[in-house]
Amino acid sequence: MSELKEAPCKIKSKIGGQALIEGIMMKGVGIAAMACRLPDGSIDVETWKVNNGDDAPWYTKTPFIRGCYNFVNNLIEGAECITKSSQKQIDADGDDEDEELSKFEEWLYNTKLMKKLDAALEGENSDKALGAVMAVISVVMFIIMLCVLKFFPALISGLLGKLGAPNILKAIVEGLIKLCLLVGYMWVISNMKEMAKTFRYHGAEHKTIACYEAGLPLTVENVKKQTRFHPRCGTSFIMLIILLGIAIGIFLPWDNVFKRFGMQLLLLPVETSVGYELIKLAGRVDNIFTRIISAPGLWLQRITTKEPDDKQIEVAIAAITPVLPEDRSTDKW
Repeated sequence: MSELKEAPCKIKSKIGGQALIEGIMMKGVGIAAMACRLPDGSIDVETWKVNNGDDAPWYTKTPFIRGCYNFVNNLIEGAECITKSSQKQIDADGDDEDEELSKFEEWLYNTKLMKKLDAALEGENSDKALGAVMAVISVVMFIIMLCVLKFFPALISGLLGKLGAPNILKAIVEGLIKLCLLVGYMWVISNMKEMAKTFRYHGAEHKTIACYEAGLPLTVENVKKQTRFHPRCGTSFIMLIILLGIAIGIFLPWDNVFKRFGMQLLLLPVETSVGYELIKLAGRVDNIFTRIISAPGLWLQRITTKEPDDKQIEVAIAAITPVLPEDRSTDKW
């Protein structure tokens, strides 16, 4: 009698990732890894330990506290990995000695902060110092972007008050401006050559995680069949923060635009915390509610993810393989 073929074991995984320069970073329960395609065609894989399991610190697991911490931590870690992946391309080319620095890089290397960091590391690895500074800059730039998304729409919409527009109309216009700025920014950078390639790696990351969650062998052919959209994506998280800000903004006063802006900044941690919980819920539960809250982010992912080629999928498989747990049950939501 012929044996019955065992059906794939589907799970909702905790594994997350991020697209890098010619590479992908994946983070599992106990291990994180980054894989980069080097100029010679080989794939460089680097791993390090993380603690995302049951014994992780309380502030990384407590609802409505973990959101802000994990968001900032992931932003910093992601910036460090991007810096490292970029450096791997230079080192592999062997041109790091002759590489002409941009004006920004030259200024950055000559700042007191960089010199102090380099000295603290005893000059043995200035790349670590650069990575640390770039991580801080990335966090600051993200905060500035959020400030722009909150202040200018409020300022422009506030002008409608002089025309006698009701508060609800001003809030709607403010929300529409925020969405246009976000979508417009994503669309513009998606048409840049290097970012378009990064967005294809982003698609490879999603498709590979989807293949693993489907319980299928991690082959290029299996990964290609998967969707490039994922409800736990950072793109969806940013969209949720914006939408939550729009909803909260309906109830904020309009008597002073600076007061309104200040209140929006104070409420940013609340928006981040709630958005994080909603993203986690969408990652482990599939129902009408999670489909509704996931829809805007999944739509925006049509811009921030692109279909990858086989070589990019190979990099994604190389990145996820080291972080896969021996026991799949430890990786379930």
